[in-house]
Amino acid sequence: MNVRNRLVPAPSYQNAATRSVSVRGVDFAYRQLGPETGVPLILLNHLAANLDNWDPRVVDGIAARRSVIAFDNRGVGGSAGATPHTIEDMAHDAVLFIRVLGFDQVDLLGLSMGGFIAQVIAAAEPRLVRKVILAGTGPAGGQGIDKVTALTLRATLKGALTHQDPKQYLFFTETANGRRAGRAFLTRLKERTDNRDKTISLPSFRAQLKAIHRWGAQAPSDLSGIPHPVLVVNGESDRMVPSQNTLDLAARLTHSELVRLYPDAGHGAIFQNHDDFVAKALEFLEAPQHEPLPSGEQM
Repeated sequence: MNVRNRLVPAPSYQNAATRSVSVRGVDFAYRQLGPETGVPLILLNHLAANLDNWDPRVVDGIAARRSVIAFDNRGVGGSAGATPHTIEDMAHDAVLFIRVLGFDQVDLLGLSMGGFIAQVIAAAEPRLVRKVILAGTGPAGGQGIDKVTALTLRATLKGALTHQDPKQYLFFTETANGRRAGRAFLTRLKERTDNRDKTISLPSFRAQLKAIHRWGAQAPSDLSGIPHPVLVVNGESDRMVPSQNTLDLAARLTHSELVRLYPDAGHGAIFQNHDDFVAKALEFLEAPQHEPLPSGEQM
């Protein structure tokens, strides 16, 4: 039986069922909601994130009109296995996951590390991908990406000393508006109270940091071969993946559309400006696409 025919859409991300699917003997945890028809949007998560780290306002907003699937990377949250040490291996896992669910074509939303993964998938599997949204992310070798490890560890220590979630410092500005937005976002992440996902383990966190450092230390990537329409978005004050990378992506990608950098916003700009982002994302995903995609080597 096709997996898609067994999926029952949930009314909201807050109570979406957590399912699992075996990918070459390894169970991957995921949640799906929204209409079962049309091209699904696959959510590719950021550093240290599990299923519960997606803003329910973003997921519910897009799922009102599109099928949305969030999943845990290998070794993260409810997914089994060992977390890969490279972005390329994470992308390979994502492709296998998509194919096991039975989809021939998907859209991608990659946030931060998930944006790195989305770039690899789009380049290696052009016929599997229809459209891509890149948020708070940058190209291989991008400015400041190799500094993510040090920045994250400092924020984690600061969070421990101040009894704050590190995302308050990493995702939002330190203005009054940024602090309010951060608190509101962190409150929304707690709306789900039943069947919450597992926190990332320390070995998996270290593996992801190593993968991100390798991505940042690589030679600058040539993205001109990615044929897909791409929506690029960020805040104007991203500390984790400096906002200059967003402009760099827009310049390198042949068919990119740059949403203005959100003012007084940082790495979590799509969460801070969730209403505006959802509207722009839906407009982008629902716009007609006419150019055929070239064939590519499968992963």
